[in-house]
Amino acid sequence: MNQSRHPTPPPGSEGHPVESSTSTRRPGGDRPSPAVPEDVVPGKKPVRELLSTDPRRVDAVVMRRDRHGKDMADILDACRAAGVRFRFAPKEDLDRLCGGATHQGVVALLAAAPLADLGDVLDSGLASPFPVVLALDQVQDTGNVGALARTLYALGGGGMVIPKHEAARLGPGAARASAGALSRLAVHKAVNLSRALETFADRGYAIVCATDDPEAVDAFTAQLPFPMVLVLGNEDKGIRSCVAKRCDLKLRIPFARQFDSLNVAQAGAVILGLAAAQRARAAD
Repeated sequence: MNQSRHPTPPPGSEGHPVESSTSTRRPGGDRPSPAVPEDVVPGKKPVRELLSTDPRRVDAVVMRRDRHGKDMADILDACRAAGVRFRFAPKEDLDRLCGGATHQGVVALLAAAPLADLGDVLDSGLASPFPVVLALDQVQDTGNVGALARTLYALGGGGMVIPKHEAARLGPGAARASAGALSRLAVHKAVNLSRALETFADRGYAIVCATDDPEAVDAFTAQLPFPMVLVLGNEDKGIRSCVAKRCDLKLRIPFARQFDSLNVAQAGAVILGLAAAQRARAAD
């Protein structure tokens, strides 16, 4: 109940301007506080609580490199215990990530969707109508990751495995490129991709990779095995040798014309399409 003697003018009338619903006011001042991006959690206590209660939501933690002390040490320990990757950066980088908002030297970057355990991806692949899992070896471009997730989900695939380090961030850019597919797929970040592939092999998956090696098998004529993990490599360097040695079958896409190459999302879409068509023919 309004206990003022004078009635309050309605919003929008003279002397009572409408405030933006998205801005906040600093105590004792008229300047709105900077808006924190939706995929960022700043501050020591919020980050520590997030790591403790829901670490699967965290894609990475960024810490100011010149900040030390018990709070920072505790957050580092929490990252290690939860298997969350972390990195150090100058203050300017954290300011940019937070849109200028206060961050106390630490920021958690949220994933587009909660990350899954490796076992969840294994089970999802086997239960999916198209029993294929994508493994992306240090793919850096968020657009490529999102496009591949979109193709895989549309064809009925099971999930994705991505290295915890040296990989694209699974944030808003990847989510937009995936058109929502990333939030519908089981996605796991592996500390060691080579060992993760070994686990898939132990569960009966064939490990297949795409390469430009002229000695590789023609993808158009290859008999593709299922269930399958399809490994796609870095945009510039391709698949690392430690990962390639885990592969049972190496595929190349033959070109009808002289051409440099396809990017990883295009190459992945071609092979996924071939695999889906082959799977459909086998079911008839």
